[in-house]
Amino acid sequence: MVLTELQPGGRAKILDIEKVNVLVKRRLLDLGVIEGTEISIKRILPFGGPFALEAGGQSIGIRRKEAKLIQVEVS
Repeated sequence: MVLTELQPGGRAKILDIEKVNVLVKRRLLDLGVIEGTEISIKRILPFGGPFALEAGGQSIGIRRKEAKLIQVEVS
């Protein structure tokens, strides 16, 4: 399952971020978002906008294009 398949309020564990752009992957790693991190979807902005998610107590915005490349497991 990919991150974009989750609905607002959904919780999941990140399985794989290897397919994401190198710069985005580096930023996620700097923020502590790695494989095994529990995340929750706070909001999905309309008209192809970004996803707002929470990981480790911090809010993170991620483009829909990048979110489609992140593999997750529903928890």
